[in-house]
Amino acid sequence: EVQLQASGGGLVQAGGSLRLSCQLSGFTFDEYIIGWFRQAPGKAREGLSGISSTTGGTWYADSVKGRFTTSVDIVKNKAYLQMNGLKPEDTAVYYCAAREMGTFHTLVAAPNIFDYWGQGTLVTVSS
Repeated sequence: EVQLQASGGGLVQAGGSLRLSCQLSGFTFDEYIIGWFRQAPGKAREGLSGISSTTGGTWYADSVKGRFTTSVDIVKNKAYLQMNGLKPEDTAVYYCAAREMGTFHTLVAAPNIFDYWGQGTLVTVSS
């Protein structure tokens, strides 16, 4: 059974950094994509980043490009989202998700194409 568990959220001041982790288990795919998403109160879930487990190729939303970095450690079965230069508007519940690459070759983190989701972790950025 594929499972993901996100952790690392917390309270941070504007300009600060946090690293979110996503523990992966039950993965049997040849290649998979890990996506990071967030959802603020009253807003739609937003895709932030996508990374391939085999090529390391990445995609970032414009809202986080240059500030957030995603990575995956196959040996540790973990994915990460390093968040720097945090802003109050980054406050949200953050989720990691996964899908098998299959024949749909895109790294874009569109919520509707991801099959497996972890529980969220809350990030609060104070001004």
